[in-house]
Amino acid sequence: MANARPLTLIAIAASLAGLLFGFDTAVISGVTGQLRQIYHLTPESLGLVVSSALWGTLAGAIFSGRPGDRFGARFMLRIVAVLYLVSAVGGALAWDIQALVLFRFLGGLGIGASSVLAPVYIAEIAPKARRGALVGLFQTNIVIGILAAYLTNFLIGGLASGDQVWRLKLLSGAVPALVFLLLMFRIPNSPRWLKARGRSAEANAISTALSLEDWSAADNTPKLSEKLSWSLDRRPILLAVTLALFNQFSGINAILYYLNDIFRSAGFSSVSADLQAVVIGAANLLATLAGVALIDRLGRKLLLMVGGVGTAIALLGVALIMSAGVAKVWLLPCLVLFIVSFAFSQGAVIWVYLSEIFPARVRAQGQGVGSAAHWLANAAIAAIFPLVAASSKGAPFFVFAACMGVQVFVIATFFPETRGVSLEAMESHMVPSKADP
Repeated sequence: MANARPLTLIAIAASLAGLLFGFDTAVISGVTGQLRQIYHLTPESLGLVVSSALWGTLAGAIFSGRPGDRFGARFMLRIVAVLYLVSAVGGALAWDIQALVLFRFLGGLGIGASSVLAPVYIAEIAPKARRGALVGLFQTNIVIGILAAYLTNFLIGGLASGDQVWRLKLLSGAVPALVFLLLMFRIPNSPRWLKARGRSAEANAISTALSLEDWSAADNTPKLSEKLSWSLDRRPILLAVTLALFNQFSGINAILYYLNDIFRSAGFSSVSADLQAVVIGAANLLATLAGVALIDRLGRKLLLMVGGVGTAIALLGVALIMSAGVAKVWLLPCLVLFIVSFAFSQGAVIWVYLSEIFPARVRAQGQGVGSAAHWLANAAIAAIFPLVAASSKGAPFFVFAACMGVQVFVIATFFPETRGVSLEAMESHMVPSKADP
């Protein structure tokens, strides 16, 4: 059995990329009000500031995979840490709104690269029996990072005052970024990546130190970084893109981005944004922890199917409430059910599954494809949602509910279970099939 303590500590260190991911994503919510007033921002220019990180995220997901395969996830995570640090300090010191957009974009590059590199690194050092739980630490830290950003914004807002408070909120992200950077110099290279680069002696030394056993079947022939091949990698590409699209067509980010607007549209005149964040955030964290705890026991497919049913029911409830304009007292319970169902399934599974299904020669690139599809769909849905909701309050939620019903069928029919399968055996598990989605 693998030496659990060092493995767990190394996985925790790498998964802190997820905490920075969540923190950087959410911290902007606490500064938009001041930015609007100080810089006299229009809705369009405010949208540019907020979305600049999102477009950086898409670029980071697209372009980090090839360097990750070539230079290793550990080296690239150091670059990610620097991006987070520069974004936090630069954003706090931004001399005008254009500078802030630039530094937010750099932070987005870090987020996108994190979603590719950290799950890949953890998957490659994890034994197959614990791979789901260890990679799931990344998603857990995303949720913790979101809550930490909300809490930090609240504390700084209560302790400080004046036009510069927004700078302190952005600067607070420099502390976890610096910690993460220092930790990235304390973790080893992935032995699987080393072996793929022909550095077997180093790989064996690290695997011995970590007591890894289930990777020994790996082919000793070096497999240098290559480009994704449709003929060879068609099945994992289709699975990755399909899962990423279902993740976003659940409506998760549309709901989180426009939560206050949803409540106002339902007829709530004064709902505490802080209280909503605490309730939804707490439900998100608890359900994520439950999903991570069960992913290696119940498997990826079962979590996705159970969660798909739960999200479909919750979204149908939201759609009916929004369309009829009645029973608004049930809106928060339906949204909590949605968050719980999503976090327990898609939230806990997506980064695990994407990190497992690609072969070693293109693992980071494959993760990048799934991550890029995720962020592109995120951007598109975030842009379209308010337009559709303006014409019909319930329509988006009916669409999201239908997508979750389709997800249950597709997962049950086409997706292979990866629980308990070594990464080396996974390659034969993913041979192109006529039944590909």
